[in-house]
Amino acid sequence: MLMLSITSCNMALTEVYWDHHMPLPKLAPIQAKVTVALVALLCFINSYDGEFVFDDSEAIVNNKDLRPTAPLNNIWSNDFWGSNLSSNSSHKSYRPLTVLTFRLNYLVAGGLHPVGFHVLNIVLHAVISALMIDVFAILIGGLAYDEKGRILNHAPKTSLLAAVFFAAHPVHTESVAGIVGRADLLCALFFQLSFLTYCKAFNKDDRFSVQWVVVSLLLCAAAMLCKEQGITVLVSEIFRMGLLTRLALMGLGGLLMLYARWRIMGTGPPAFTEVDNPASFAESVFLRIVNYNYYYSLNAWLLLCPWWLCFDWSMGCVPLIKSATDWRMVWLLLLWCILIGLISQALCSQDSQRRRTLTLGLVLLVVPFLPACNIFFRVGFVIAERVLYLSSAGYCLLLAYSLGHCFCRWLLCVMVLALLCVYVVRCALRSHQWRSEQSLFSSALSVCPLNAKVHYNVGKNLADKGNTSAAVSYYREAVRLHPTYVHAMNNLGNILKEKNELIEAEQLLSKAVSIQPDFAAAWMNLGIVQNSLQKFEKAEKSYWNAIRFRRKYPDCYYNLGRLYADQNRHIDALNAWRNATVLKPDHSLAWNNMVILLDNTGNLGQAELIGREALRLLPNDHTIMFSLANVLGKLQKYKESEGFFLHALRINPNAASCHGNLAVLYHRWGKLELAKKHYELSLKLDPEAPGTRDNYNMLRRKLDQLKHSAP
Repeated sequence: MLMLSITSCNMALTEVYWDHHMPLPKLAPIQAKVTVALVALLCFINSYDGEFVFDDSEAIVNNKDLRPTAPLNNIWSNDFWGSNLSSNSSHKSYRPLTVLTFRLNYLVAGGLHPVGFHVLNIVLHAVISALMIDVFAILIGGLAYDEKGRILNHAPKTSLLAAVFFAAHPVHTESVAGIVGRADLLCALFFQLSFLTYCKAFNKDDRFSVQWVVVSLLLCAAAMLCKEQGITVLVSEIFRMGLLTRLALMGLGGLLMLYARWRIMGTGPPAFTEVDNPASFAESVFLRIVNYNYYYSLNAWLLLCPWWLCFDWSMGCVPLIKSATDWRMVWLLLLWCILIGLISQALCSQDSQRRRTLTLGLVLLVVPFLPACNIFFRVGFVIAERVLYLSSAGYCLLLAYSLGHCFCRWLLCVMVLALLCVYVVRCALRSHQWRSEQSLFSSALSVCPLNAKVHYNVGKNLADKGNTSAAVSYYREAVRLHPTYVHAMNNLGNILKEKNELIEAEQLLSKAVSIQPDFAAAWMNLGIVQNSLQKFEKAEKSYWNAIRFRRKYPDCYYNLGRLYADQNRHIDALNAWRNATVLKPDHSLAWNNMVILLDNTGNLGQAELIGREALRLLPNDHTIMFSLANVLGKLQKYKESEGFFLHALRINPNAASCHGNLAVLYHRWGKLELAKKHYELSLKLDPEAPGTRDNYNMLRRKLDQLKHSAP
């Protein structure tokens, strides 16, 4: 819990002596806040029209809790990603207030339009940056009031400079330009409000208000419902009369929130793998501690020099330190030397203002980072830039303090201006990279070339855009870097399957399921490949393995039905496709295959019933209309058949087969001119359409005969 020392008004500090050195004008409070907000907007405005990228796909695009059709209560029982909290696969990220804002974005925009999501993130960052002035003012200069009861700012220039640094820090790009960063933004906002509200408990009449403490606790709870680290705002060191009352309130509130959070997690903490956080699986306690501290030093470096930024730092991006002779030990030793030096200054300095600023700056730097430091529980990442959003406030405070002690004014002006220019340019460049997955993933190749997930994501993005040839090389590199990367094997196997390189595809998919036996998607894809290789028994076993590990798997039932159809096991095929439609009522391919199979086996009446049932669920599916129209034509229900053909053509007017089959219908029906018209349209769209040319020639001969036999 964040131990922010709040002094009462009679203990407030005098004017901070280094504040007048700052190369900034002394602005009125409103002017200062507007300035900081404008800097924040300037840095991140070019991300406003970005796409949904990276984790946005799971948290927003594929999250059913955002849809108006989903019960609102779901956000209180599901995690951030839409999975039930009681599930063993849940990440236990309980952030219902964040999900609620996503849902409101969806409602206001009328769907998944990313602009509204991005704009709200940018605005939230601007508001948070402006409020940082008040937070920094209290932390640096203490809590004091004027005659009207307004809080005084004893360090207006220092707090303004620190807030400007915070507004423009490039490490915030992931939280602002990445929509899922909304959790960090909302957590920070309620963190600030909880802290500032707590300060109101100390009024100018030197009295303590229990009501404001209760409000502060409620805001702390709101911060925790946006992201877990919101709990760190709780105050546990208070210098004032009534100390026991405040300690009891804050302690009781904190314990209740932690207990509620633990109960909500249901099955306990989430289970992460070695891929997610390799240091936590290191052989010895010593190596775990060493690598954790190395991670801390890398986080510190991102604050100091935020040039090398990456959307993901796992899977080999940061190789483990495996011995005390590794040269990287220097970095963690340097980190602790600097921290010990700062702590000694904070504790031992004769200057009370220096002690206060350094102490609270370090607290604000370290405490919000504690939930991500692997001390209390294992986390699911190596480095995550988003978790530095709040901690960077402490860094910015320390940075502004350090610059305030540079007594060469012209040098100070140059340093501040240069640093701000670098920050703004880096923010603009990084925000641009976050606008699309292609630019985001590609940017990581130079930062983390050893990261298999980076190569995987670049390959997946290329494959999604149809460039499978280029995707293959990135998937191969991902598998080379991480030989047990089953998702890369699965995707690579799929591409090779489409390229008809079936032997290698089978080998890759077989290896994937041997590494991860419960990988249902890989089992299904292996079955498809084995079916293509005419290894029917193995294919059937693979499909059933997929269904065993994922019971509700409509696509697998669909592919199983295709296998049975290839083997002329018609009843089994129909049952498999029926299972697919039960699990997924809008599974168009399964419905259509049932109609076609029944049509081909002469069960026209049943085919008609299935086709009509399918169209009740999928009234605009032109493929089912086409198949049903064929059935009705064979049943000599010509008028109805014609209606379905014409409806299908209105939806898909360039379907050569639809024109051809409608022509056959008219041919049978005796509407020869209409038949001629649609034969010609079909041949125009597809000159090689099988049978159409022969039928057209037959019709022309008939028309010629009728013409010559006419009186």
